[in-house]
Amino acid sequence: MAIEGSSKETRQEPIRLGMVGGGSGAFIGAVHRIAARLDDHFQLVAGALSSTPDRARASGRELGLDPSRIYSDFREMAIREAKLKSGIEAVAIVTPNHVHYAAAKEFLKRGIHVICDKPLTSTLADAKKLKRAADESDALFVLTHNYTGYPMVRQAREMIANGEIGAVRLVQMEYPQDWLTESIEQSGQKQAAWRTDPARSGAGGSTGDIGTHAYNLGCFVSGLELEELAADLDSFVPGRQLDDNAHVMLRFKEKDGARAKGMLWCSQVAPGNENGLMLRVYGSKGGLEWTQKDPNYLWYTPFGEPKRLLTRAGAGASPAAARVSRIPSGHPEGYLEAFANIYTEAARAIHARRNGETVDPAVTYPTIDDGMKGMIFVDACVRSSKRNGAWIKVGGLGDGRDNSAVAG
Repeated sequence: MAIEGSSKETRQEPIRLGMVGGGSGAFIGAVHRIAARLDDHFQLVAGALSSTPDRARASGRELGLDPSRIYSDFREMAIREAKLKSGIEAVAIVTPNHVHYAAAKEFLKRGIHVICDKPLTSTLADAKKLKRAADESDALFVLTHNYTGYPMVRQAREMIANGEIGAVRLVQMEYPQDWLTESIEQSGQKQAAWRTDPARSGAGGSTGDIGTHAYNLGCFVSGLELEELAADLDSFVPGRQLDDNAHVMLRFKEKDGARAKGMLWCSQVAPGNENGLMLRVYGSKGGLEWTQKDPNYLWYTPFGEPKRLLTRAGAGASPAAARVSRIPSGHPEGYLEAFANIYTEAARAIHARRNGETVDPAVTYPTIDDGMKGMIFVDACVRSSKRNGAWIKVGGLGDGRDNSAVAG
């Protein structure tokens, strides 16, 4: 998680943004465009919105792009935009997972900042190559783990870092959905089709799609690093090639004299759940609870005392929460605003780079390393489940793989 940016907000020229993927009818492409524009830091000026030329042109026209800057090939886009005097400064990559590596690499090697949807790639091998490319580039790499943008998530993280719940002992993460309860991928539903296809999604189904979000959130808020895990993955829908439900036990590295444990449940076959992301963190002095369905609230329970409800921009709001809040308390901010916070944090860092300014530690956004950790998590889950839930030690960012099973 990179932390950088300028402490003073001044109106600057919008960052020239390109987009790969996200053509007509693509949900996540529209979300990225809204997030990029919400705080007026970006202007979309170019795009390779589809690999199909006719659809790429039609999608570009719908968004009002200059016809000369509508592409059907991301490599052509990267080459040409890098040569233009007013070419793009950053690119949003919003394609299915298997395209992330190839697309991001083309822009990174030309010094164009990358804002990429998660998970990082479809394979751990590609993730390692992409990390090398990002490490060797002067450009920033931002991963849109957007749930880290919620103000009360930032507050929880700050409270834990300040020791308000003591040494962390337990981290409970869950992300249940129900939209894949039936085999809708067989009916041609586009989102379901690619998300359940190993060639496009990768080795993880629910673990890669939503499990990485829950895992990233738990680590972001708690400040913990994973040491080993044991996973039980299932594909409950007959014929489905990737997991649609996962139960994962986690052991974290020692911190503050404690070795915390965790449990993560992610499911896309849990009827009655839409996007039920929830996080609970318990320490030696108290606990915190946050759920995405009520994202403006954070429950804080000091041990032996009544629960306290903390509200976004309300009494007791921390500086970390306040700096990513836009409107007064009582007015809800939600998914799109949290997503926009990632873009705005990225913009602050990009503006600082553009202006050659010294950065301060206020700005926080997910990086290539957060993406690598997610890919290592998915790989370990798959390998553990294949060994009947064996404990798997998690490798570092340099290798991403430790093949030792330490329990049966």
